[in-house]
Amino acid sequence: MRLFEMIRDNWNNMDSRTRLWAGYALIALLAAALGWSALAGKVSLLEKKRKAREAVVKELLPLKVAYLSARKSSDQLTGRMASLRPDDTLAKVVEEIGIKGKGLKISPLKGDERSGIIEDAADVRVEGVTINEAINLVYRLEKGSRPLLLKKCNLKIRFDDPSRCDLTMILALLKPAPGPAK
Repeated sequence: MRLFEMIRDNWNNMDSRTRLWAGYALIALLAAALGWSALAGKVSLLEKKRKAREAVVKELLPLKVAYLSARKSSDQLTGRMASLRPDDTLAKVVEEIGIKGKGLKISPLKGDERSGIIEDAADVRVEGVTINEAINLVYRLEKGSRPLLLKKCNLKIRFDDPSRCDLTMILALLKPAPGPAK
C-alpha cells in the first residue's frame, strides 16, 4: 500500500497543467496497450488459421501427387484404348510384338466385363526364351501401344538348358464394351 500512497501524493502535488499532460500521457499509454492487445489477439488468430491451413496443405499434397499419377495413368489408358482397332485380338497383338520364332502357344480364357471394359483373356506360353528375351517381352507387353493387362506371369528355368526358360502369362486385352458411351 505504501507505493500506492506515494503515487497518489505525487499526483496531488503536481500542478494542474502537469497533471493534465500526465493524464493525457497515461490515456495514450492505455490506448496503445489496448491497441497492442487487440492486434496481438488478431495476429494469434491469423497464426492459428495459417497453421491449420498448412496442416491441410500437408494432407493435400500427397493426394495431389496421387491424383496426378492416376490422371496420367488414365490418360495413357485412354490413348491406348483409342489406338485399339476393332479387329484386334490378343493373338494378333502378341504376334506383332515379335515372338513368332519361339515355341508359342495361346489358349483363350473366359474374360471379364467391368465398368464398360471387356477383357479378352488368354493363357500365353512361350518356350525356350532367354531371361533377357522374357524380360523384354514382358516390358513390350506392358508398355506397348495396346491396352494389355498382365494378370499373372510365371518364369521357369529349363532343366535341359539352364540358359533358357519357359514363360507362362495370363494376359487380357482391354476393349471398350459395346453400347452407349458414358
